[in-house]
Amino acid sequence: MKKNANTKAVKPVKAKKAKAENQEKNVDSLLAVTTNDSTNVLAVEPDSLNVDGAAGSVDGGDVENDAGMPALPTAEQLGISITAGNANSAGGTPLTATVGDTIDFPVTVSWSVQGSAILVVPTSSANAKGILQLGVSQESSRTVKDGKELAQITFNYKLVMQDTGNLNIPAMRFEIPTPMGQSLDLRSDSVPIRVDAPFNPLPFIAGGAVGVCVLFAALWRMRKRSRERTKAAAKNAFENALREKMVVLKQRVMVADSREWLLELESICKEYALHLFGSDSLDALVADGKLEGWKPLLEEFAHARYGGGKRDGFENKETWKLAMTLMGVEEDD
Repeated sequence: MKKNANTKAVKPVKAKKAKAENQEKNVDSLLAVTTNDSTNVLAVEPDSLNVDGAAGSVDGGDVENDAGMPALPTAEQLGISITAGNANSAGGTPLTATVGDTIDFPVTVSWSVQGSAILVVPTSSANAKGILQLGVSQESSRTVKDGKELAQITFNYKLVMQDTGNLNIPAMRFEIPTPMGQSLDLRSDSVPIRVDAPFNPLPFIAGGAVGVCVLFAALWRMRKRSRERTKAAAKNAFENALREKMVVLKQRVMVADSREWLLELESICKEYALHLFGSDSLDALVADGKLEGWKPLLEEFAHARYGGGKRDGFENKETWKLAMTLMGVEEDD
């Protein structure tokens, strides 16, 4: 009886151990490569499918779908991952673009099952509000890391930005067909992208042109005012000097020789004409009509030069007043 009891106790242990080894073997063989006209597909063995839903292991004999078929394992259970976007979009940093830009948006499906290959079929597009898909291409690669072979398929979507704002590149969907007639569904994450309006230099150019015009206008006004102030200052200085000479001449009208006094007045009048017209030829200016009313004054100067003779101070003072009026000089009060 003891021998029989020991024998019964040992048999379940061996059976349980064999079942555990069979589970590990089945999980490793969930992805198998079958080649048919150079097309790699996912081969799932229904009899060996072993998923325990509670523990996340595979048990095809216990889990079935509504049609009576064994339930497929999840992508995570098979070691398949999907990544949308490149390194710039990782870490939550939104992508940026400008309206009209065309960008390449990669979606990568990768797996690390040793010696397996899968067929990944895209079943959706990247068309969304403000985003238009122009095309898609794919490329495959394999690497070895830590003794494990890593394979991946990258789908490169060519997208054109058609609107501004905070847009979203939609989630991409893929199917992995299996010989069982079922497909494993994959879905990537939606990726935000900030699309700005294109830079328009015209307002800045127009603003710059207006600013330059305003600056030149301001400089021109400043220079004009400066010239006017300089001209006015020169005019005032000349008039003040002319007034002083005429005042001194008035003070000498009663005591100076009348001939010399008139010739000195003529010299002052020539300075005035030279300053005003650029010529001191009083006779020519009178003939040209530039010195209106000056003819009587010129006759006094000609009499002093050629006629001579003494004149009364009263007469010279009247000549002085006429010269002051003709030159527009006012005597200070």
